[in-house]
Amino acid sequence: MVFVRKVRTKSGATAVQIARYVGGRQEIVKHIGSAHTDVELGMLLERARAWLEPDQQVLDLGVTRQVPVEKPLAGGQSTLFEPTPGPVQVDTPGRTESTGSVLLRQVLVDVYDQLGFGILGDTVFRDLVIARIVEPGSKLDAGRVLQDLGTDPPSYATIKRHLKQIVDREYRGKIAEQCFAHAAESGGLSLLLYDVTTLYFEAEKEDDLRKVGYSKERRVDPQIVVGLLVDRTGFPLEIGCYEGNSAETRTIVPIVRQFQARHDLDGVEMVVAADAGMLSASNLAALDEAGLKFIVGSRATKAPGDLASHFHWNGNVFTDGQIIDTITPRHGRSVVNNRRRRAEPVWNETDHPNAWRAIWQYSRSRAARDEKTLNAQEARARAVVDGDTAPKSTRFVKTTAKGRRLDTASLERARMLVGLKGYVTNLPVSLMDPSEIIGKYHELWHVEQSFRMSKTDLRARPIFHRTRDAIEAHLTVVFAALAVSRVVQERSDLAIGKVVKLLRPLRSATIAINGTRHTFPPQVEADMQVLLDRISGTEITH
Repeated sequence: MVFVRKVRTKSGATAVQIARYVGGRQEIVKHIGSAHTDVELGMLLERARAWLEPDQQVLDLGVTRQVPVEKPLAGGQSTLFEPTPGPVQVDTPGRTESTGSVLLRQVLVDVYDQLGFGILGDTVFRDLVIARIVEPGSKLDAGRVLQDLGTDPPSYATIKRHLKQIVDREYRGKIAEQCFAHAAESGGLSLLLYDVTTLYFEAEKEDDLRKVGYSKERRVDPQIVVGLLVDRTGFPLEIGCYEGNSAETRTIVPIVRQFQARHDLDGVEMVVAADAGMLSASNLAALDEAGLKFIVGSRATKAPGDLASHFHWNGNVFTDGQIIDTITPRHGRSVVNNRRRRAEPVWNETDHPNAWRAIWQYSRSRAARDEKTLNAQEARARAVVDGDTAPKSTRFVKTTAKGRRLDTASLERARMLVGLKGYVTNLPVSLMDPSEIIGKYHELWHVEQSFRMSKTDLRARPIFHRTRDAIEAHLTVVFAALAVSRVVQERSDLAIGKVVKLLRPLRSATIAINGTRHTFPPQVEADMQVLLDRISGTEITH
């Protein structure tokens, strides 16, 4: 029978040997080596067991046979080893105590620190941010996620206490300052993008903040309105929440003014782009007074007035990609276009104090989509008029005392405007030509992508908190997680969810051997190492 044995030598080291019984006596088959520390001893024992595997000295259950040694080596060997008092038993194999995605956590922590968020000095907040990126869920579930990432999680009581601390210590402001520094360094502040969304609650009753309001998803749950300001790449700069029944138009000015005040940017020229939901006379005037340039989507209903001259001289004929640079009234009561003049006016603030610059572009592909939508709406309207469909609020249905009829005038006016998209700005043509304005507006998809990330990858909703402080703390965690995620995506050219799926299976293992514990990193292939280096910006030691 072949077995592993360890014997104390005269020098004080521990010799690890492969031995066997021959004629009732022990015979050394192989000397594995001598260990002077517990770590060396553990490694030698593992090497000895690996040597034994061909002889199948490890049982199927993974337990090494234990063989008592009744007496020390024969006299011929006593000069090498001291006799071992009492019976000697072979150690059981090492066991895996735990595994964890330590590498994934370290990559995210590196990006978190590179953004300067470590200035908070709060590891609990950092761990909440990391957990939300890896597997977003409730604060209660964050402990399980963190444990899977190979770290000791804070208790749920500690997490709940931190929610108030996040607000009291103004973490969001400090994070916003670091985000601003990052965006300034990367040159992303030349264009700011703004949009709003709604986050709903798993709650039945409203309160001062959580209110039922307009929901694009037609939900009737209490909600809040969240405004997000990002740079031209979608990197977050400012976030704010408002009552659930707040109008979108009432959110952009407070967010922008908060951003200016936080970073002392009064008088600094920047361009803010937002969609048509932000189009209101008061909003545009406030942005202009704040010294900001804006590009805002216009509504199709404004096209007949803005393009009165074009329609008078050319009818509703456009060429694909045609751009018309004209003006639009600042107030509904103002009349600024003169259709008797064939040439469109060139806007400037001095000559047109009651107007903004308006740019309209025609696209044949957009016209095809609009036409398809109008045909469907017309068919629905006709079905309502004919009584084939239950009456409801339907476009192009006009209700009078005599009954319902098709609103042919509105339908004809809508068909005249298919394919047109408008933009309103206070940027004169001397600073920016129409094509560049259209291009900058179309970068709004970056802020829309950030919102999609917050709703899907980071699962910012539904929100289960009840108090305003807890809700604000939750948004601050999401804000920081979004910043880290955007940097990871930019460096890797992969979605954050894809990065997590690639790195999470690379698990480190903690193994107990001979009373000691050792953590071994995962095997990292060359292509994965390239990805790690790109994300971290520095080489990671494995």
